[in-house]
Amino acid sequence: MKKRINVQFHYGLMVAPGLVWLLLFSIIPMVGIVMAFQDYNPGRGYWGSEWVGLENFEYLFSMSDARQVMINTLIIAVSKMVLNLIIPLAFALLLNEVRLVRYKKLIQTIVYLPHFLSWVILASIVLSIFGYRGVVNTIGGWFGAEGRIWMNSASFFRPLVIWSDVWKEFGYNAVIFLAALTGINPNLYEAAAIDGAGRWKSIWHITLPGLISTVVLLGVLGLGSVLNAGFDQIFNLYNPMVYSTGDILDTWVYRMGLWDLQFSLATTAGLLKSVVSFVLIVSSYIMAYKFADYRVF
Repeated sequence: MKKRINVQFHYGLMVAPGLVWLLLFSIIPMVGIVMAFQDYNPGRGYWGSEWVGLENFEYLFSMSDARQVMINTLIIAVSKMVLNLIIPLAFALLLNEVRLVRYKKLIQTIVYLPHFLSWVILASIVLSIFGYRGVVNTIGGWFGAEGRIWMNSASFFRPLVIWSDVWKEFGYNAVIFLAALTGINPNLYEAAAIDGAGRWKSIWHITLPGLISTVVLLGVLGLGSVLNAGFDQIFNLYNPMVYSTGDILDTWVYRMGLWDLQFSLATTAGLLKSVVSFVLIVSSYIMAYKFADYRVF
């Protein structure tokens, strides 16, 4: 019994830093939710500010900027979610057909690297490439094309955000599919080869059906983060010229709260996002259990 208590005590010590971090940065700050229902005044604090009920929510829904931000968030987040399923899947299928292990590992290493770099670093690279004196304009100038300020183009910014995120993450996301490929019985491929099936037919009739459950699971679980369009990436890339297509909920809340000092409005938008995200996460896990037999507990 004493030994068991000592083991549990050591486990408790190991978990304690994480619990303290959770308490300080996730639980205690939730007191600030009351600002969403107040006309918050920093001088008066939480308990001295005027209570306005749901007026902040009504005002938020009436703002054209807020509606555009939600549209931008959904377009960018859903596009990332879909492409970060399709591209890694296609890459994993192609990489699985490489028979030379040395080249296979080399390719894997190269495509993994961007995932481990922060958007602070990658954004500076992207801005350099698409800057006025960047690589894109330089190459275009060789063929007589006129230079453009790409990062100030609202129509160009959204595709840039989506595809740069896919480029950063597709190698790492492919790991899941590569792991799932190892679970497919190799005897199926041998039987298909005996029946005269080529590589493409084997992929279509054996590999893809074997990966369907993984694709469904990742797609369903991705619904929980459909409102997370990537604050770090967009914050380091965007500028006021592209707010119409590149401003997302997180960056809008950041500007409203810290730049314009509209604390109540920013808290209202953040709370709304949290509630919707919670509902989506719960729904996604229910759907994951129903369609892919996946459960957390």
